[in-house]
Amino acid sequence: MKIKKYGAIDIGSNAVRLLVANVIEEKNKEPLFKKSSLVRVPIRLGTDAFVNGIISKENTNRMIDAIKAFQLIMKVHGVEKYKACATSAMREARNGAEVVSTILKETNVAIDVIDGKKEAAIIFSTDLHHLIDSDFTYLYVDVGGGSTEFTLFSKGRIVKSKSFKIGTVRLINNKKTENNAIFKQVQEWVEKNTKNYKRISLIGSGGNINKIFKMSGREVGKPISYIYLNAQYQFLKKMSYKQRISELSLNPDRADVIVPATKIYLSAMKWSGARKIFVPKIGLSDGIIKSLYFNNL
Repeated sequence: MKIKKYGAIDIGSNAVRLLVANVIEEKNKEPLFKKSSLVRVPIRLGTDAFVNGIISKENTNRMIDAIKAFQLIMKVHGVEKYKACATSAMREARNGAEVVSTILKETNVAIDVIDGKKEAAIIFSTDLHHLIDSDFTYLYVDVGGGSTEFTLFSKGRIVKSKSFKIGTVRLINNKKTENNAIFKQVQEWVEKNTKNYKRISLIGSGGNINKIFKMSGREVGKPISYIYLNAQYQFLKKMSYKQRISELSLNPDRADVIVPATKIYLSAMKWSGARKIFVPKIGLSDGIIKSLYFNNL
């Protein structure tokens, strides 16, 4: 048996994460990927990028500190290979390239700023194919802070894929008219591309749906129903921000974005006719680890 250690840094619009994973190799067996450590730092780059158009000096310095801390954590774990990827906030900030350059200079960590298509491709390199039954149709919805990726699978193949600027951090900072317009675009795309399919299920990805799944107490692999998700949405919406923190023990940077995130998943279910959503708890960092191991990055 051999055990290799890999690291993935995911610089998102709502948080920056480090995943350290063990890759266990045994003769005549597929490699086993096991999470060893997950560190999440609430640096909300999306508020900078989507409201002011630039990443602030303060948050640039916070990122530098976070990445230096991640380097020490990876050193202690004995990580042999890692990759850092940034998504929509860094992509849209006017000074994104400058910030990436500053971080490289200060930490020697090169950040790959990826687009929505590449982000989806990296996530698909996870165990998603084990979840997909070739006889059914699925709408995969990955809700982030700055964007949401929608991918339609049918008979085990990708039919259509599109990224929309409808992330949670963006939604809480946008004007209501802007949010209504983008929801309308997503509705048209979902309805158009799912209308010829029956028995569609959703696959949900992202920190917010993972949290809702955990709160549901469901067994791993069991789906959440539309009725349950709608009830949760109404429940969360009625609570104040402070109540979500004190009564539900949500992190402060989760307590505000969980409501718009739930609305996106719920809307996608309504527009596609899906009655249940599977939550495999996979994300960009998991995809980075697998892509590193198989030399796809």
